[in-house]
Amino acid sequence: MLVDTHCHLGSKKFDTDRALVVENARTGGVGHVVVVADAVESTRLAVKIAKKFNLSATAGVHPHEAKTWDDSTEDFLRASLSLEEVVAVGEAGLDYHYDFSPRHEQQDVFRRQLALGSQFGLPVVIHSRSADDDMVSALRETDAGYVLHSFSSGPKLLRQGLDDGAYISFSGMITFKSWDDLEAVRAVPLDRVLIETDAPYLAPVPFRGKRNEPAFVAKVAERLAEIRDESLEEIETATTENALRCFGPRINLQPS
Repeated sequence: MLVDTHCHLGSKKFDTDRALVVENARTGGVGHVVVVADAVESTRLAVKIAKKFNLSATAGVHPHEAKTWDDSTEDFLRASLSLEEVVAVGEAGLDYHYDFSPRHEQQDVFRRQLALGSQFGLPVVIHSRSADDDMVSALRETDAGYVLHSFSSGPKLLRQGLDDGAYISFSGMITFKSWDDLEAVRAVPLDRVLIETDAPYLAPVPFRGKRNEPAFVAKVAERLAEIRDESLEEIETATTENALRCFGPRINLQPS
């Protein structure tokens, strides 16, 4: 069994065939999918999808959406994080590449969500882009567990994650010809590595340019095994066990 630990199954790109996509994942050996949210409305939708298909959801606000945070947002997230379908906070973090929200607002909203992760005992799914220094500073202030999702950052953030015992998740980017950070993939202990699609984005080779979907996480597992010189069976077993340890027993549920 494989686990796609990060998928935007609520994306409009799945509106016409979401049930088929879940079925394709199940028949393709993907035993569970974590449906990731990035704002209040997408959290509601992620929970709805998780309920319908026996999957898991996250609840959180992406750095792009930090500017939408108001007094009611934290109350909403607190209520959502108490739901049985919700296994993590996020995706949350910092994105200085696009700066769709002011950086001071991103930092404040990220720290608020780290605090929620700590309070609820849930991992925080972290998005970090072009913000390694401020990300490391924030992580040094928290005791929350976390996942560095679709990892493509530098060695400073990787070292912080490894020192904290965080989980490091790799996406289809590691299958791209442009991916040259093989040492980062090899540096993560086997009991700390996760795989994901980030679907509908970042489709792995040989599907690059097409809509990504959870079934394609198998290609990420294959490339991960190749880079690390480990068997595919080792990668499948370890990443599934890691997902279970990170997100909890709901990961054992099979898609319906």
